[in-house]
Amino acid sequence: MGGDAPEEGYERGLGSRQVQMIAIGGAIGVGLFLNAGANIAKAGPSLILMYAIAGVIIFFIMRALGELLLYRPVSGSFAEYSREFLGPFFGYFTAWTYWLMWVVTGMAELTAAAIYIHYWFESIPQWVSALVFLVVLFVANLISVKLFGEIEFWASMIKVTALIGMIVVGLGVLTFGFSAAGDTASVTNLWAFDGFFPKGIGSSLMTLQGVMFAYLAVELVGVTAGESENPEKTLPKAINTLPWRIALFYVGALTVILCVVKWTEFAEGVSPFVKAFAMIGIPAGAGIVNFVVLTAALSSCNSGMYSTGRMLRNLGANGEAPRAFTKLSATKTPALGITISVAFMGIGVVLNYVVPEKAFAYVTSVATAAGIWTWLMILISHVLYRRAVEAGRLPASSFPAPGGAVGSWIAIAFLLFVTGLIAYDADSRVCLYVMAGWSAALAAGWFVLKARNPEVTSRRGPEFEKVG
Repeated sequence: MGGDAPEEGYERGLGSRQVQMIAIGGAIGVGLFLNAGANIAKAGPSLILMYAIAGVIIFFIMRALGELLLYRPVSGSFAEYSREFLGPFFGYFTAWTYWLMWVVTGMAELTAAAIYIHYWFESIPQWVSALVFLVVLFVANLISVKLFGEIEFWASMIKVTALIGMIVVGLGVLTFGFSAAGDTASVTNLWAFDGFFPKGIGSSLMTLQGVMFAYLAVELVGVTAGESENPEKTLPKAINTLPWRIALFYVGALTVILCVVKWTEFAEGVSPFVKAFAMIGIPAGAGIVNFVVLTAALSSCNSGMYSTGRMLRNLGANGEAPRAFTKLSATKTPALGITISVAFMGIGVVLNYVVPEKAFAYVTSVATAAGIWTWLMILISHVLYRRAVEAGRLPASSFPAPGGAVGSWIAIAFLLFVTGLIAYDADSRVCLYVMAGWSAALAAGWFVLKARNPEVTSRRGPEFEKVG
């Protein structure tokens, strides 16, 4: 077993440059561009440290996933590994929960995109913008995986180029003192206003749940495994570039922004990057940045449509969803799965109509809880895989995680700590109630599935055979 990527009917239409940019773009989304404003208001400059700590944990998660991917690269990877190492129920639960994560993330991105449109057109209702974006991205995803890859490539290119440009401009303001913000821009802004932890360490730790939402989608590179031209080369390269991406785009960009503009200027619902460029006073600068963050939101929603369709096909192939989801269109896309997912994303349009001011907060908290479950399944599967390799039951991966399972254990403890923070916070606790209801619904579905087709619920996946 191990090593060979099975042919699943998909077109292997994602080249190296596209997989690299999907990986880069996955680490730059609305969680940084919009949600960071609220988190800066809660934690001040210490938010930089929270992003750095969480970034280390994300690297542990991705190296664990990387080792599994090079053991057996398949589309819908984490659900398959959960099925193999923890049993069929966990594969079923993880696939459906990852589908939920991307559906609600898509709602969050649509909401963010509608908020950004307000920057230019205040009279357009949020729900109208959200609906238009939903339809356009839906059509693009039905055409082909190559079009998806191209959209993600150029959207990620825009995000990366813009972020680097923002960092360069910010460093220029700090070094040469030009622009309207030049007189007050200083590294001392990181501690001059009530210290590095202005609201206390406890308040800083409470932002970790929002910080983890910002990192959702880095694992998307695992979903592309079944459609990558050369997963053995492209996936390790994409994962190994993660540390510098986090250091530059999250820690670096936030550090520069908070040096240029004091943290007390930022508030919820406003992108810190748009705010900073507005204060710097560069002509059209804030408008350009707003276009960039709009691109980031639409890029992430596009990724959501891609991954949800693949997850539903994976469920259908395993008999855990209607078999109709397994059918591919003439362009080799799981059209029915994408269509059903987009229909559920439409709930986000309704939320933008009913509670536009609360829509973003509601959906991000649910997405974070679902994302934490997915990451936990990756880590636990990795721990069990390492045990099987050490016992000689499975072949070793060509991309082993440094330190073996130690990093996975550290990441598991951290994610459980963040879950505790979510339970402690009255505002975000509602997502745990949603997840409890979701779990009950999936458990009920599992028992129905077991009664109708017992073979489906028996352990499947590669046989554990003695190797070496």
